[in-house]
Amino acid sequence: MDRYIVRQPVKDIEDQVVGYEILYNGGDEALQRKGVSDYAAADTIYNFLNQNSDKLFFGATNFMTFTPTLLFKNTPELFGKNGLVIQIEDNVIIHPMAFLIVQRYQKQGYQIAVNDFQFNPRYFSMLEYVDFIKLNIADNKEGWLENMIQMAHSMHKKCIVTHVESQEQYEMAHRIGADYLQGNYVASRIKTKVHKASYLKSNFFQLVVEITRDEPDLDKIEELIARDASLTYAILRMANSVHYAMRSRVSTVRQALVTIGLGQLKQWVYLMSCSQEEEDFAESEEFLRLSFLRANFCARLATYIPNLPILHADAYLMGMFSTLNYLIDATMEEILAEVPVSDDIKKALISQEGMCGTLYSLVLSYERADWTTMTALAKELGIPSNVLTTVYFDCMDMVNSIWESISQPYADAEPEKVEEHAPNHGTTSEQHHHEATAQHAHQPHHEATAQHTHESHHPETSKE
Repeated sequence: MDRYIVRQPVKDIEDQVVGYEILYNGGDEALQRKGVSDYAAADTIYNFLNQNSDKLFFGATNFMTFTPTLLFKNTPELFGKNGLVIQIEDNVIIHPMAFLIVQRYQKQGYQIAVNDFQFNPRYFSMLEYVDFIKLNIADNKEGWLENMIQMAHSMHKKCIVTHVESQEQYEMAHRIGADYLQGNYVASRIKTKVHKASYLKSNFFQLVVEITRDEPDLDKIEELIARDASLTYAILRMANSVHYAMRSRVSTVRQALVTIGLGQLKQWVYLMSCSQEEEDFAESEEFLRLSFLRANFCARLATYIPNLPILHADAYLMGMFSTLNYLIDATMEEILAEVPVSDDIKKALISQEGMCGTLYSLVLSYERADWTTMTALAKELGIPSNVLTTVYFDCMDMVNSIWESISQPYADAEPEKVEEHAPNHGTTSEQHHHEATAQHAHQPHHEATAQHTHESHHPETSKE
């Protein structure tokens, strides 16, 4: 029985992430198999969650669905009441001990959410103990949803509209007064998109094009960064972060390039798109995390695929660039026409064709928690389905760790004012150091990590 877990963001009406729902699969299938008891299935899920509890939660509020048996086994206590919302469904509502179950956890300080709330007496009888009501926008009409939200608000309950999969449903959720929204469309949405014409002319996009070339021009890269205050701020912020822990402050673009290296600059280029305003940086966080997670997930899964026509580093770029259409008001085809990536990657991102397209489709189906599709695609690519969740957790853990270190300034080092930095081609020793760093550009840190992990789980395949 395959077991999968994925996180899906829950956002407020301002598109700010307020929490995540932890979606998992595996227990329900066990419950339907002959000879497998409810408690046996619950044991399987309990053990799985217990082994991965430290990786599941990362800040914010986390919604997780629990069956009656999992509640009786005190599974929520694996995570503690801070940051966890116990989500219940009909199988709990109809349980003869439903009141006692919910009341017990509510008194312990846990928040409670009811998934797919229905207009039914047994649901209304639970409202006293409930903090969140979740309403499925796909299965209900607008008038009914609006009435339910008004009723919930009159009882001081928050409403989460789920299964928001389109702009039309997104706008409806706003009209009817939802407090929070959830769904694939919501997960991929950012507040504003940059117009294509403006973006393709921007220093940032020209930087993306330059570092993606087979032989990047270091002087050109330095020039592009140095003439843009935001890009200069971003690279100095990275170079002076906890991740690098430099003994002295990095104060020039050239020093920052030497510190970071082309390999990692290519990995983290999206960080360069962040404004120097702290509130704008925070606003971009979910988009950046998604980019990093897809990139690492693609690269790690690539190590399990025999005869993949691209290298692991290219799989990383495929995952990273897959989010460009969320940032730019243009089609993926228009965007990639300007970026020097392989045809395999372009076909994968535009139409999900070829083996690379299948890998990209697998990553997307995992994000959507489309369990059936992801299992079929993994089989098609030759990836053992039992490694998907392990790889996903490892990538999520890596992204969280890198994000924490790259976002924190090291000691008291602060970048100098960006307007003081003009292009500086450096001393001979600086140039020598930079050239040495550039030699490792084709084996970035994430690839080395992926190779190490892969060797321990799947030693028979190597694609370096």
